[in-house]
Amino acid sequence: METNGDGADVSRILRELESLKASKREIEHRISVLEAQLHQKANTVSNGSCASMTTVDSNGLSPDMIYRYSRHLLLPSFGVQGQSNLLKSSILVVGAGGLGSPALLYLAACGVGRLGIVDHDVVELNNMHRQIIHTEAYIGQPKVRSAAAACRSINSTIQIVEHQEALRTSNALEILSKYDIVVDATDNAPSRYMISDCCVVLGKPLVSGAALGLEGQLTVYNHNGGPCYRCLFPTPPPTTACQRCADNGVLGVVPGIIGCLQALEAIKIASAIGEPLSGRMLLFDALSGRIRVVKIRGRSLQCKVCGENSAFTKDVFRNFDYEKFTQSPLSTLPLKLNLLPADSRISSTEYKEKVIKGEAHVLVDVRPGHHFEIVSLPNSINIPLTSLESRLPEVSSALKEKEEQDGTNPGSGVSLYMVCRRGNDSQRAVQLLKTMGFTSAKDIIGGLESWARDVDPNFPTY
Repeated sequence: METNGDGADVSRILRELESLKASKREIEHRISVLEAQLHQKANTVSNGSCASMTTVDSNGLSPDMIYRYSRHLLLPSFGVQGQSNLLKSSILVVGAGGLGSPALLYLAACGVGRLGIVDHDVVELNNMHRQIIHTEAYIGQPKVRSAAAACRSINSTIQIVEHQEALRTSNALEILSKYDIVVDATDNAPSRYMISDCCVVLGKPLVSGAALGLEGQLTVYNHNGGPCYRCLFPTPPPTTACQRCADNGVLGVVPGIIGCLQALEAIKIASAIGEPLSGRMLLFDALSGRIRVVKIRGRSLQCKVCGENSAFTKDVFRNFDYEKFTQSPLSTLPLKLNLLPADSRISSTEYKEKVIKGEAHVLVDVRPGHHFEIVSLPNSINIPLTSLESRLPEVSSALKEKEEQDGTNPGSGVSLYMVCRRGNDSQRAVQLLKTMGFTSAKDIIGGLESWARDVDPNFPTY
């Protein structure tokens, strides 16, 4: 009885905490919006009817602005003109994730006049290690809302525009046309082609960055006669080469560094100082701490989008199928393959029932070894998909050993199941095994993520 009472108290505390956190988010968001409105009204008054009461220099910098941006103004190469240009500029950041987080924070802090944010996703716990613009209080909330609140809390004097939607060919022209510069902070091939093509059609410079694992890269497209994305990559890379950090991992600080450099390039373009990375690409290797800047291919006169004879118009853009072109989805959801017939697959709940009934079986986990070290199902053996064919004798040996251990039904055969993280590689493993004579092999649908969702909510996911 005492335990039940403690459990009820814990549930009550958790509910009250969640309610208070939700109220706090609403209050903080409202405060940031009102502060921004107040500063905008104050600027209107100081530049209008009450101008005689406030000292404003010839470049439109108020005393507050001079104090806020004083370290910029002290730079001879930047100064008043650079800051004035920045305050008059508008920059759109597509993606409020690992790259977009630091880019947005620095663009807001440095005084971009109008800062747009495009993202349709929500904040998750596994974002925290790299997407530093978000906090735990915003988990489950739209990233755009979280990012906008953070930007306003840093600088309430600039205009923040929230675009809480996925960028598609149906809305990209309208959204991008409202900004001077575009920062691509996405992580998938169709978005990169779509954003670049849209910038070419609209005549906008594009600051493009990428980060994966321990490496990053950065360049500027469609600026000062430089190439566009398609000039360098006229045909998309194979889908097997298109890796994402959700599948392959990324050290949190790596997108942070590239995102900061994206903000720097955008600021250089907006303020008209320095030499942006047009026609050059910055390559970053975190493991060696090495940064290289290499010359890249110039603008291609045969480019289908920016070339001399290009017929790539706004209408062509609106009707272009980027998912078909790249053979990969615009969606950030994990890929879900369906390679096997139903009789070669079982659900995670069905597998659980077989375990409970004590069915003799072998469970092979085909994830890479370092994934297996993170978490695994009991009694599974790890044979990565890449080495499965060469290690088939181990599978045969495990089946034989299990059959010898199972004295209840001798000769009845032992079941063979494949599992992976999401149920894709396990299907590929079953396909391979069937060609090698293991005709009874089956995969567990949805992999370990399905197990965590449908069987054991406490099973770790990653």
